[in-house]
Amino acid sequence: MPQPALLAHDLVRSLGGRRVLDGVCLTASPGHRIGLIGENGVGKSTLLRLLAGVDEPDVGTVSRPDGLGFLHQEMPFDTASTIAAVLDEALREAREDLAELERLSEELARVPEEDPGHQELLDAYGRRLERAQDRESWDADRRAALVLEGLGLGAFGHDRTLGSLSGGQRGRLALAALLVRRPPALLLDEPTNHLDDGAAAFLEEQLRGLPGAVVLASHDRAFLDAVCTDLIDLDPAVDGPVRYGGNYSAYLGEKRAERERWERRYAEEREEVEELRHSAGVTARRVAPDRGPRDNEKMGYGHRAGRVQSQISRRVRNAARRLEELERTRVAEPPRPLRFAAGELTARSEEGPYRPYPLVSLCDVRVAGRLALDGLEVAPADRLLVTGGNGAGKSTLLAVLAGHLPAEGEVHRRPGLTVGLLAQDTEFGRLDRTVRETYELSVGPERAEEVPLGSLGLLHEADLGKPVGHLSVGQRRRLALALLVARPPHLLLLDEPTNHLSPRLCDELEEALGTAGRGAIVVAGHDRWLRRRWQGRELRLERDQGRREQARR
Repeated sequence: MPQPALLAHDLVRSLGGRRVLDGVCLTASPGHRIGLIGENGVGKSTLLRLLAGVDEPDVGTVSRPDGLGFLHQEMPFDTASTIAAVLDEALREAREDLAELERLSEELARVPEEDPGHQELLDAYGRRLERAQDRESWDADRRAALVLEGLGLGAFGHDRTLGSLSGGQRGRLALAALLVRRPPALLLDEPTNHLDDGAAAFLEEQLRGLPGAVVLASHDRAFLDAVCTDLIDLDPAVDGPVRYGGNYSAYLGEKRAERERWERRYAEEREEVEELRHSAGVTARRVAPDRGPRDNEKMGYGHRAGRVQSQISRRVRNAARRLEELERTRVAEPPRPLRFAAGELTARSEEGPYRPYPLVSLCDVRVAGRLALDGLEVAPADRLLVTGGNGAGKSTLLAVLAGHLPAEGEVHRRPGLTVGLLAQDTEFGRLDRTVRETYELSVGPERAEEVPLGSLGLLHEADLGKPVGHLSVGQRRRLALALLVARPPHLLLLDEPTNHLSPRLCDELEEALGTAGRGAIVVAGHDRWLRRRWQGRELRLERDQGRREQARR
């Protein structure tokens, strides 16, 4: 049975007085896996919610297949519900397919072929059979076990309640339920958040095997590279959102070329406008008869003067028409893209008797059920990447290094050490304060004047007057990063720093992390793209019952 396409036509959506989407069209055909990318706040999540029918557009229409799946819809279960209840709902359609095929088969056996109702039953059986084949209904129970194992939930008892799961585990369970269902179209918002390497690779394989359309928004560059057949860039462009064929690597080259073409076209049209304005003005003033006739041209002067006057008038009219056409159709000036420009991310630690010693040293550190580490030293100007699966203790280690979490064992910090931690969950005490007020109150008016928030390249000027509560998750993440780098600490700790950030900012932040700096940086993350390019040390934490294996390179 051919899978239906997901279609959106001329979608317009305004939020908080700002037009987020303006005339967006999208066709997601079966077998296509479309990635939505762009700066934080350009409308990726908004577009997914419109496609899913969770929100309605101000203008425009969406045609969606029945049974479409959306990752960020609220699961229809309360905290007392069990994993078994979620799986039963995910398997409901497959079980209905099998039950209906059995019923129709029994009906066909009872109704003679010459009976007028036989062909109608045969047609219904054929339609249900095709649907069951698309959903792989006969394999649904085995697939459910496979999906749970692939997403790191296989060891959980099915009687476990949702309230006993962490937010990341509930997110993985919601994703598992969608993969078990195999809906005719699938919408995913940041699906690799909370996934380790194995789970991310498993998800990629599952998505590549789906027959229907997939539309996803993701910051995960390795995921975009492995999964997508197309990318739609929602950043401002000369003709609106641009669709690029291919994966993320292919997009990078095409995006640079598209931006260069836009800038070149804008510059050429601006130059032509200036030349036409100058030409029209100068030509209009060049009235040749004003100079008067010379003695040797008095006989033909009147005829020649009229001809010159006519040529001048024609040139003025042509220039004016071309100028009017250009003014009407010329491309807009390319907006200045955000460019991460924080400079040094860390400060040099104090000189003196402590210079040869590490900034922080840990020995036989234990946090019950969360972390067990024999030893670790973080030296001045160190670059350390902490990796490991979910539950291995990466976030716990950063919290211990920051002094936010007590631990058994020995923890020594250099006197006077300043530490900055970018946690996974970005929280602000006053969501009604504007971005600019939050920044100034946090870093102080003097520092805010020395290092204006707009100079860091993390937020657009137009966003600085917004209440923090009106920012997207990614924009709040940018603000939290700005508060840290405005006053560079001696030790900068970044927990999953590329989560919720645009791929472009991830590239720029990654470049800044890799440069030799004055202080130390410790990064905990799953980001495979970042890890492939990491030039510093690496510490891998393992989940094995308190054992932590250290692998440095």
